[in-house]
Amino acid sequence: MNSRIDDKAHYDVVIAGGAAIGAAVAWHLLAMDGGAKKIAIIERDRTFRDASTSRSAASIRQQFSTPENIRLSQYGLEFLADMADRQGPQADPGLILGGYLILASQTGLAALQDNHRVQTAEGAPIRLLDADALAQAFPWLNCDGLAAGAYGKACEGWFDADALLQFFWRDLRAAGVPLIEAEITAIDTAPGHVTGVQLADGRHVGCGALVNACGPGAGALAALAGRPLPIEQRKRTVFVVDCPAAPDALPLVADPSGIWVRPESRYFLAGYSPPQSEDRIADRHDLEPDHGLFEETLWPALAARIRAFETLKVVNAWAGHYDFNTLDQNAVIGPDPDLTNFIYANGFSGHGLQHAPGVGRAIAEWLTCGAFRSIDLSVFAYDRIVENRPLVERAVI
Repeated sequence: MNSRIDDKAHYDVVIAGGAAIGAAVAWHLLAMDGGAKKIAIIERDRTFRDASTSRSAASIRQQFSTPENIRLSQYGLEFLADMADRQGPQADPGLILGGYLILASQTGLAALQDNHRVQTAEGAPIRLLDADALAQAFPWLNCDGLAAGAYGKACEGWFDADALLQFFWRDLRAAGVPLIEAEITAIDTAPGHVTGVQLADGRHVGCGALVNACGPGAGALAALAGRPLPIEQRKRTVFVVDCPAAPDALPLVADPSGIWVRPESRYFLAGYSPPQSEDRIADRHDLEPDHGLFEETLWPALAARIRAFETLKVVNAWAGHYDFNTLDQNAVIGPDPDLTNFIYANGFSGHGLQHAPGVGRAIAEWLTCGAFRSIDLSVFAYDRIVENRPLVERAVI
């Protein structure tokens, strides 16, 4: 990966952000007939140590309320399944189809049923189980207060986030795509389009198109172009716990309380998604795990739902950031209507990693063909931001 550029560097496409989304855009551009081949990626940290990709719980599901999100997950699953065939055993993403079990109380039952109708219409093999069926299928589950659960086994699970990122970068390095380690401090524009970016060290990089793949920093980048984008950094802590008494073959369980848990090798990962009214903007440098959250909120709710977790040991914890779209918790994908070569790939609110392959393909199609070809993602257009027209994704974990 080469970070040396001259003062007059110009690329067909400059991608701001080199983690999963940005790398997927570049990879699909290179793979696409007629796609731009002179590409540069600008990234603040070439190690990706603190990127949302690297700090993700790396799960993939089809249980969404927006049809296009389901389609993106379906492509993502296909992509993960094919990675080793493309690059060999070193590209094995360790995909485990352990399933998702999303639970609902009576308050959330109607939404779960509505979501299930959308999912089955998209061909997702999700089973809707009432409380009695839940108790029979999952005898380790305390069903008090539950009205139903939605379970997907063959189409949902988890994988190795680093394996996916390295898959993209092996091919990008081989193609000579430069990774410019720098921070963008200004965006240069002319009427109706972007002409380039200014870097913190004073260099200028010209571009035919600029892709915003900055994850939690996407709103700040858009602001440099004078464009509002309601994306904030929201911290999420993931705990690694040891629980020898836990049931075998546990799926990812998402509880109405906001807690979730899933297997990870011999251990388990667990986390908590607070209600939006209690969620707070995080400083980009704040990656300190919230240890108090485990004792006060997560463990009591987890032990109440799965009694085996009454006895456990925390062995590790880390924190990462969601690129949280405060308008509707859904993505913003496609060109800006006023700066038509400024392209958004932002606001996934926790499901960006699993959708990276599909979003990368979609943006590559737009840059190459001027339209989405494989999956029509026009519902995620930027217009809804300025019109304050939410497209709410109700299945956010």
